[in-house]
Amino acid sequence: MSEPYAVPVPRGYRVGVWEVRRPIATGAFGSVYEARRTGAGGGAGGGTPSDLPRTAALKFLPTGTGTPRRLAHLRELVEREVTLHRRLRRPRLIRMYETLTVDDPDHPALDGATVLVLEKAEGSLAALLAAGPRPAAKDALLAQICEGLAQLHRAGWVHGDLKPANVLLMRDGSARLADFNMAAELEGTHAYSPAFSTPDYTPPELLWSEVGERGRQIRPSADIWAFGVLAHLTLTGAFPLPGGTPTARRDAAVAYARGTAQLTLSPGLPCAWREILQECLTRAHADRIGTEALLRRVGAAAGTARPPGVRRLRLRGAARGRRGRLLTGGVLAGAAVAALGYGIGALAHDPPPAANTTLRPEDTAALPGAVAPATYGAPELRTDQGVPPSYRPLIVDAAHACPNPDVTPALIAAMLKAESDFDPNLSDPAKDEYGIARWTPRVLRWWIRSDGQPAATIPRPPFPAAVSVPAMGRYLCFIAPNLKPGLPGDKRVLIAAAYRTSFRKVNGAGGVPPKYRDYCARVAHYLKEYTPPGRR
Repeated sequence: MSEPYAVPVPRGYRVGVWEVRRPIATGAFGSVYEARRTGAGGGAGGGTPSDLPRTAALKFLPTGTGTPRRLAHLRELVEREVTLHRRLRRPRLIRMYETLTVDDPDHPALDGATVLVLEKAEGSLAALLAAGPRPAAKDALLAQICEGLAQLHRAGWVHGDLKPANVLLMRDGSARLADFNMAAELEGTHAYSPAFSTPDYTPPELLWSEVGERGRQIRPSADIWAFGVLAHLTLTGAFPLPGGTPTARRDAAVAYARGTAQLTLSPGLPCAWREILQECLTRAHADRIGTEALLRRVGAAAGTARPPGVRRLRLRGAARGRRGRLLTGGVLAGAAVAALGYGIGALAHDPPPAANTTLRPEDTAALPGAVAPATYGAPELRTDQGVPPSYRPLIVDAAHACPNPDVTPALIAAMLKAESDFDPNLSDPAKDEYGIARWTPRVLRWWIRSDGQPAATIPRPPFPAAVSVPAMGRYLCFIAPNLKPGLPGDKRVLIAAAYRTSFRKVNGAGGVPPKYRDYCARVAHYLKEYTPPGRR
């Protein structure tokens, strides 16, 4: 660990309930160590032995000692990470369990240091590329990275330093975005970020941008450029701009932006990916593809998104029109994770449990840090109208997984209230409907998996909320764009009607069919109750 700001921590050193076991890697702003949980006690972030993992990654940031200027800079970076973590919980972001502060005057180099207790990854994309990834894994891995960017951008944040070292790979092969100390929250079209980034992944407009008191202005299009570079490197092993060094490639990026040089996209790129990267790596930021369009294009190129109509055709074979996405790269990197590739984020996006697995709501809704289930998603879902706290994270995340603005947390909560009164044990064999969302097993089969593929067999009840609620969100997201434009009434209520019957029947009736008006009136009532006043 020769970096000037690396934090040396001896093996066996304890902070909170954690004991340092071995170094993982280091960088200019801190060092990351593997640690094991030792026993009783909880940290400043509220973690307890019951909800902390057996092993974690500890990111030590020396915010207690150093020059005033250095300390101010490091504290700003830590604040950015912690702020993003406390505001966002997304499946494609690395999870932070708690934050700690070292109190150890006998070790001046550690005393006062901030420690982020993070989900331990198995490797990074940087290590994977160095080892040579299997071709079949590349597309799916890029699709997951793009999902992470979309989750950040929808929430109003820019990553600001997307690169292979900041993409972590979990034991199941799935990817997480990490290292959010350069992340910035949008204020209109721009955000403000520190004037630091990795040249190879920095768009041309930021290479000569002015730096004000709050840092430099940055847009989501900067992340789109970085994704384009990362994708080209992942798919071909080469950068899209010529040069044998980062400095030479930086100069090539400037020349490209000025029209005196061209991209050198690999001739081996598949046609679909070539078109995507050309739209990511445009000279002007305004010409770059938008995040949601990029997500759709990448999903199609990677084969992780269904063409329009595929689900519709399969649903015709189901007995009723009413009523799953873990994209695994299939590859793990055993090499050490780049130290500052560790950021913060959310619970791991594990595959849905088997439909006959019994889960308690409190097991599926644990949240790290200062965010409590009772207040999760408060700006979008009122906390004072009786939505059970244990279901709030499932409801909010199910809505956030859908880019359609009409699929909101309040809509999903209102429908769950109307369907079952939030009863996860509902059983109505006469109608063949079960669980909190009243799923029919043979229909749930098509929505239980988040990768868009049907389950191999018809699932058997009981259906826990951890299965039912995300599946509801996926089906609502399918319904919304299939409703005819111009239908009378609240689009959200029309979506609810289509959930009860089908979008075809709603379209054919020119609105809510008479049979479902009472149901939709209940949904509308609860929708109004659950929606915060400023969002109605």
